[in-house]
Amino acid sequence: MKRREVITLLGGAAAAWPLAARAQPSGKLPTIGFLDPTSSSTQGRIVASVLSQRLRELGWFDGRNIKIEVRLAEGRRERYAEIAAEFVRLRVDVIVTYSVPAILATKQATSTIPIVFASSGDPVGNGLVASLARPGGNLTGMSNQQADLVGKRIELLREVVPSLRRLAMMTNVSAPNAVQEQSEVETTARGLGVEAIRLQIRSAADIEPAFAGVKDRADALYVVLDPLVNTHRVQINTRALAARLPTMHAVREAVVAAGLMAYGPNAPDLYRRAAEYVDKILRGAKPADLPVQQPVKFDLVINLTTAKTLGVTVPPTLLASADEVIE
Repeated sequence: MKRREVITLLGGAAAAWPLAARAQPSGKLPTIGFLDPTSSSTQGRIVASVLSQRLRELGWFDGRNIKIEVRLAEGRRERYAEIAAEFVRLRVDVIVTYSVPAILATKQATSTIPIVFASSGDPVGNGLVASLARPGGNLTGMSNQQADLVGKRIELLREVVPSLRRLAMMTNVSAPNAVQEQSEVETTARGLGVEAIRLQIRSAADIEPAFAGVKDRADALYVVLDPLVNTHRVQINTRALAARLPTMHAVREAVVAAGLMAYGPNAPDLYRRAAEYVDKILRGAKPADLPVQQPVKFDLVINLTTAKTLGVTVPPTLLASADEVIE
């Protein structure tokens, strides 16, 4: 994302300046470092847009009373630590990011700069915070409960594929939260008499070989959310369509990119609430005192065009319950 594009997203007409900005030394603006684990064409653009809009509503304007530093990792795990270290050198006032590997990288880089995660799987289990109610340390933010929704996702997938007996899972095994969800998928599938088949990847180069190994061996594909698979969601969905595999995702943009369906937290709502935490911290609140929040809105998105391409029928009752149907 070019700097001028970021300014377009994060700028706006000035309003009453927040008190925290007035308290800054002359010429020094509070700085927010945004580590986007993906790229400007994926989830990161949505995060930046929603965060910036909410910050403007709260009185923060890039270039006027705050400064926004955006860095893109393009789904490359090695970039997380590099970007986090850069933010420490820049002495930013708050770091915003999402996805457990990126959050862990920022946590390892600093124990003093406040960190707000816009979306994270199991923050306690992954060692990000001490507890949801009392995070402790310098991190807080929004939990996305990805692993907790596995059962619901498989249930929805079986409504479209009632003959489901073999479920492939695409997982970035270098991401601890993804591995955790993979384990949950296997346990849930086993309880339903469904065989779970692992398609494990560590980089974009592993995607094609993974699909080659599952040909004619699975009835559907469960894609475990991670910056790597989200960055390459078009490639994954293209290969899934070629293999005649209905897909279950966790985020809307994967369904827009020809996935069959997605079920998960309403991402914009999480990002807006993350922006509210940034606002509180810039005004003097401590992350340790801000409880980790959990999702309250969930979306089911279905792509009917993909369903027709695959030759599967989406039950009318399921369509009626969908929050969005793409045709």
